[in-house]
Amino acid sequence: MMPAVNDLDQDLDQDPTGGYRPLVVVLLSPLAFALVFASWTIFAVLGLELKALHGFGEVRFALLLAMPMAVGALAALPMAGLAKRFGGRRVMIACLLLICPFLWGLSHSRDYHHFLLAGAGLGLGAGSLAAGLVYVAELCPRRHAGLALGLYGAGMVGAGLSYLLLPLISQAYGWRTAPLLYLLPVLLVAALLWLFADDRVDESPRRQIGARARRRSWRAALEHLACWRLWRLALVYSFFYGTFLALALWLPAYLSAQYSLSLKEAAMAALPFTLAVGLGQVAGGIWADARDFRALRWWVSAFVLVCLFLLSYPPFVMQIEGVHGAINLRYEAPLWGFLSMLTAMGMAIGIGQGSLMRLIHRDHSDDMPLVGGLALTLGGLFAALLPLVFVVGNEWLGISTVGFMFLYASLVVCMLVMVWDHASGRSASA
Repeated sequence: MMPAVNDLDQDLDQDPTGGYRPLVVVLLSPLAFALVFASWTIFAVLGLELKALHGFGEVRFALLLAMPMAVGALAALPMAGLAKRFGGRRVMIACLLLICPFLWGLSHSRDYHHFLLAGAGLGLGAGSLAAGLVYVAELCPRRHAGLALGLYGAGMVGAGLSYLLLPLISQAYGWRTAPLLYLLPVLLVAALLWLFADDRVDESPRRQIGARARRRSWRAALEHLACWRLWRLALVYSFFYGTFLALALWLPAYLSAQYSLSLKEAAMAALPFTLAVGLGQVAGGIWADARDFRALRWWVSAFVLVCLFLLSYPPFVMQIEGVHGAINLRYEAPLWGFLSMLTAMGMAIGIGQGSLMRLIHRDHSDDMPLVGGLALTLGGLFAALLPLVFVVGNEWLGISTVGFMFLYASLVVCMLVMVWDHASGRSASA
């Protein structure tokens, strides 16, 4: 005899572990997130050395950076669905273990195709990101969902781990040792998730609903894709997520070429940007717990838009015909000015990500695998485009800041979508 629905809800609300499970999830999931990001940024930090050793051109290097993001985007939505069905912990552990052979293979790669294959394998780690998002959303207290999701998203600072460690490891032991550096932490976090976390949701009596109900659930989820509100939130989130992801991978090479920095100096210069995004994630989540972020998102988007406008200016010389002759003016953003603007923009991007994910959880908590996976998919595809756009700007147009111009135009499109959606909502309510 099946238990009553009310009994099921009471069973699900009880926590036989004494309440430590959500804390374990909130602590371990960002570590898994951070290690996946750190693995992706191996190419960002060691790319300059690989280009010099193997003679990679700019286009090949851009494709190498884009490969983990593109594969990760394709893996995010299916892995989120698997996490909903089999449990986020199981999928996270599987994805963490899955990237281990590719980390080992990267250290033994000999030609460009081997590096591409390793990058594609590391991209499968995005399944851990999507599964962790579902996992945290299911187990976190609803009134503190923004804080929990913000802490989870702060795992993006894992990019900074690569910025700090990989140049030192490469200099001391060679670049082939660097990928092996992450094997032990990845295995350790997977073991901790196996030992100290569980999948209570998957073990509940609700799993007895049978295959027919599951098919009906998936059919309803696919029909839900027709909801414009879902796509609007996923689209705006994908801009912030994709922008950070692409810049985290591209910045060391960009700073090295633009300001003639060494590998170590370029990586350290990019570190404040990643830290600012991580802090912004937590702040944005807390903020969204306390108040509705819908009005504030306009200010965040406007601030990022101004930053991108200023970052889009390449060095230029302007000649003014004065009364007493020509006046030549030269503009080139100093390194400290560029990094200050980039760090401020990173904080705003983090606030946007943390608060938007809280909105997604509030409005679509029952469909987090679908909406969260869709947001990560769109963001990953958007991020995979950016290295190629930078190459087009550098090689074909001769303008080094074309990538920031592309981001500026993309944000304008997102804000126009927000304006149109707001106007449609007002006319519908009138």
